Amino acid sequence: MATLSLDAMRTYLSRSITNLNQNKLRGLLAEVDLRSYLAEQGFGNRISRGGWIVRTKGPAIFGQSTVALFPEIPDPATDYGGDRSMPYPDQGLHTICATFHQSGISSYFCAATVAETDNPASLNWNAIQLGVPVPQPYAPLSERLAGSGFVLRGRTYNFLRYTADAGTIPEIAVPEEFAKEHLRITFNTDYMAEISDIDGLFWGNQHTYPIEIKEKSPADSDDMGLYFGLDIGPFVKLAYYAAKRGNLHSFYVVREIDNATDRNLVRWSYITFDRLAQFASWGSRAGGTNMQGGASSVVRIPRSEFTELTAATLARL
Repeated sequence: MATLSLDAMRTYLSRSITNLNQNKLRGLLAEVDLRSYLAEQGFGNRISRGGWIVRTKGPAIFGQSTVALFPEIPDPATDYGGDRSMPYPDQGLHTICATFHQSGISSYFCAATVAETDNPASLNWNAIQLGVPVPQPYAPLSERLAGSGFVLRGRTYNFLRYTADAGTIPEIAVPEEFAKEHLRITFNTDYMAEISDIDGLFWGNQHTYPIEIKEKSPADSDDMGLYFGLDIGPFVKLAYYAAKRGNLHSFYVVREIDNATDRNLVRWSYITFDRLAQFASWGSRAGGTNMQGGASSVVRIPRSEFTELTAATLARL
């Protein structure tokens, strides 16, 4: 029997995360809270867990190939020994990833095996491709990615060199964050790539939506009034999804709070990228501290252009 305790996951996260600042923690909790809120509205089976979108990097191949990776979320009470029965991802994720596949983004669900209890270094990822008509058996992730165009890393890089305080991560968020971080580092250890997180995918009645989730209170300005900011990186990522088109759309979700001290929920609201692109400021402005601990640069979107996220508005997406 081989298991992974929450303590082992936290220890790993303390070494893998560059800067576990308050923005990072609030982002993690906003993702958890959104899934809970959607379940209350009757849409809990329409949103996926988070993952990564990854594309090739290098001269003449930058951005030429893109894949999406979704990890299994480990349960501390589950045996992940090498002879375990591999899980089958839920049908909703398959359906969502069929849209990715049609847009030229290959998607993979990654399941874990662990050779030694509480030793994340002994964890290996096995993958199956999602969104394709013919079921596939599990195979090591590296085999699934063979021929995908990613360049092997030429020299070893130490991704586990940090000393963040992972004790501040709420217990409910630890397994998912561990799974995402371990998968990211596994991929980056082997390949050169540009990688960005997927907060979740929403399967709507009209379209499939990659979503960006933030917790914010509105700022105010003379030229725009109340507004929400969005970092340049996530904005460009949403633009990338828009460029793929087909049935693939995206939207930006804000967990609006009353102020930065009390952080009481005011409402959940969203804006589709089509509308965001129409009303976002053409110039960027300095923002606060980003999730990596550095200074951010944001575009501004009027709060008045956001729509409250309710069962009725979700049904129209």
